[in-house]
Amino acid sequence: MSNIRVALAGAGGRMGREALRALVPEHGFEIVAATGRTDAGQNAQDLAGSGAPDLILTSDFEGAPAFDVLVDLSHHSVAANHAELAMRRGASVVIGCTGLSPESLARLEKASGESGKGVLIVPNFSVGAVLMMKFAQMAAAWLPDVEVLELHHERKEDAPSGTAMLTAKLISEARRSAPTPLPKPFLKAEGARGAEVEGVPVHSVRLPGYLAHQAVMFGGPGESLTIRHDSMDRASFMPGVRLAAQRVREMTGVTVGLDKVLF
Repeated sequence: MSNIRVALAGAGGRMGREALRALVPEHGFEIVAATGRTDAGQNAQDLAGSGAPDLILTSDFEGAPAFDVLVDLSHHSVAANHAELAMRRGASVVIGCTGLSPESLARLEKASGESGKGVLIVPNFSVGAVLMMKFAQMAAAWLPDVEVLELHHERKEDAPSGTAMLTAKLISEARRSAPTPLPKPFLKAEGARGAEVEGVPVHSVRLPGYLAHQAVMFGGPGESLTIRHDSMDRASFMPGVRLAAQRVREMTGVTVGLDKVLF
């Protein structure tokens, strides 16, 4: 079986550099084109080491060789543009950036419908993080009182994270009973109780030294349950990136979440 030909957007970023070393022939992939907003003209091996392909990053995919899958790890502001171009060229799309606007999602739906190609949007490529969300969903059926704490590096732009937002949605859908009514809090500082997402309090931390972490904390009469996941290195995301790039070619329409290919 021939390797899956990949175009990688955002190759110069931290996730992109990891993907340059992960989407390699020994795993059934060949990166045939890569873009970087500020790294165009540089060799991928200079950015990511000898494990990366020997190719020059460009500023866009115009003139790139044929590819089967676009893996976009760039920025939500340009993801829809990249995806539309890829689908016009007959490629499926994996998007790993969060914060897509309703307008961008509508554009993706339209382009996918016209091309017949699948788009897989993945808020978190970590298999462990997806399992954490699945376990939280199961627990919420029996423990409706819950809060989410998510912690990320200081450069992460969006808050709450896409993973926390999706976790709150899954919890809300899984609850069999309403959470315990709480007295209106006396807030000594605005925002002390976090943001409410789908009826679930969510707290966001942004600090140097962290990468991606989330704890889902449940409470019941005389007991508590914490389901926690920690990513200490971006290598933790690469099995999920490879799985998404493999399975998206079987999809049509726009799909959100790595769980759709795990379960």
